[in-house]
Amino acid sequence: QPDAAPMDGIYFSRGAWSGMLHGYVVTATGDSEGPRGGGDTFTESMFMAMAQRALGGGTLGLRAQASLDPWTMDKDGYRLLLQSGETADGHEHLVDRLHPHPALMELAATWSRPLGTHGSVFVYAGLPGEPALGPPGFMHRYSGLDTPEAPLGHHWLDATHITFGVVTAGWTHRNLKLEASVYNGREPDQHRKDIELRRLDSWSARATWNPDPHWSLQLSRGELDSPEQLAPEVSVTRTTASAMHHRALANGAQWQTTLAWGRNRKQDAGATDAWLLESALGWQNGWTAFGRAERDEKDELFEHHDPLHGVPFAVSRITLGAVHDFARIGGGRLGVGAQASVHRVPAAIEPAYGGDPSSWLLFVRWNLSGTAMAH
Repeated sequence: QPDAAPMDGIYFSRGAWSGMLHGYVVTATGDSEGPRGGGDTFTESMFMAMAQRALGGGTLGLRAQASLDPWTMDKDGYRLLLQSGETADGHEHLVDRLHPHPALMELAATWSRPLGTHGSVFVYAGLPGEPALGPPGFMHRYSGLDTPEAPLGHHWLDATHITFGVVTAGWTHRNLKLEASVYNGREPDQHRKDIELRRLDSWSARATWNPDPHWSLQLSRGELDSPEQLAPEVSVTRTTASAMHHRALANGAQWQTTLAWGRNRKQDAGATDAWLLESALGWQNGWTAFGRAERDEKDELFEHHDPLHGVPFAVSRITLGAVHDFARIGGGRLGVGAQASVHRVPAAIEPAYGGDPSSWLLFVRWNLSGTAMAH
């Protein structure tokens, strides 16, 4: 994240420990056009706790994230046209839907130690955790957290934010961070309430540079061994790059924009790319406007028995929306929002989607919120 980006939460200090609590619950309802569209209502959530203290000449950090999605959402998640990835039943790919998050999203520890005047070394381990691959997850970056829907390029950019088994080591010097991970490359299966154990068969490396407080640039590459449960023989090489810019405006408004690119190259197959441009502008009066533009090459929009399975199609989507936080309830902010999206698909698959479909979404959101502090 850019150093100037705020992290909204409840901050605490008790004895040698200091930390932060954060979370949200969103209930949304919407509709989308075409044969693959339809109405849908879902509730998604995320709760996060972080704590740290001095230990052994360095700093020990503990992190936990959890979700109620397995109890508040159907196994096949929520409707999201042109989305793809993972499975709800262990037999068929999810298409035009996004899976629910696992109940346990992160349970991790990190230890860092100063190295000279301007540097440090650190180690991170999680079950689950997040390897050094891709930009920050969409639910953690200011530019993307206000829309309830994940990017269409989620499985090209930041899907590894929940990995069941990861160890990362890294080094920082001034504004540069270099890190490398070994981890379990398999994406979570359809059983979203358990903890999955599998050997650490994959690796990744990431370089992050924050040239000033307003910018964060990252480049990463990873080798994912057998990431898809339904195609265990296929490994994927993933490369990502992103640039994030955050600035506090003169009137107290916060504005962040993210440009990201991801490429998946499947074993014995060609590469597919995903592009993302998203931005959010939040004012002190509780209003936030947001937008997202995406262009992705999708090769999983049709099941294995369909002759179009494995054929990449360039699809795109533009989303615009706004949310207004209007009340404080139970230590958090309550808000309502709306968004609308238009989709573009190539002529070859227009019969499946009924042309270029549009969709809309209305939502109610509660954010656990105290003070927004900069990173």
